[in-house]
Amino acid sequence: MAELDTSGGGKKAPGVKKGKKLSTRIDLTPMVDLGFLLITFFMYTTTMSKPKTMEINMPNTEKIDPKDQTKIKESTAMTILLSKNHRVYYYEGLATDPAVPPDLKVTTFKAKDGIRDAIIAKKLKVAQLQQSGALGPKDPATILIKPDSTSTYEDLVNILDEMSINDVRVYAIVDITDVDQGFIQATEAANGGK
Repeated sequence: MAELDTSGGGKKAPGVKKGKKLSTRIDLTPMVDLGFLLITFFMYTTTMSKPKTMEINMPNTEKIDPKDQTKIKESTAMTILLSKNHRVYYYEGLATDPAVPPDLKVTTFKAKDGIRDAIIAKKLKVAQLQQSGALGPKDPATILIKPDSTSTYEDLVNILDEMSINDVRVYAIVDITDVDQGFIQATEAANGGK
């Protein structure tokens, strides 16, 4: 038996052939077809994201007969006045008599003791009145939002977000009256113009 020379310079063993080294070639042409098939598949199966918008129901522009109008009860109403410097004034009721000013309170959109807490308290008060029988089940808490000319769009969006967060189903954006602006000015004057 012949010994195998591993030194690299000697004789080779009889009967052992050196293998021919073949180059490996991979044809990638089908991969292009597969890529286009995958792109087409994902394009057809992907759903496009729809833009999320806030739905606002605009009031009817026709004049409504006074007997057909929905009347808001004083006990279910809360009026929110948006003013400058992100201040939020609010009072319970409608304040239909300018000679008797409402108990106007001032807050902001802060997390604690903000307008959210006032809205929650009003909803609880209306729910208690419904349970006691003083209000019917079709008398929900109603919020009237009155932005002042000095308020910002950010404040209006924030208060609409509060309506959504607190699940207030009946609310309306109403023009601010001169009486309400007088309430704001009187409150600011009492607080030293702050």
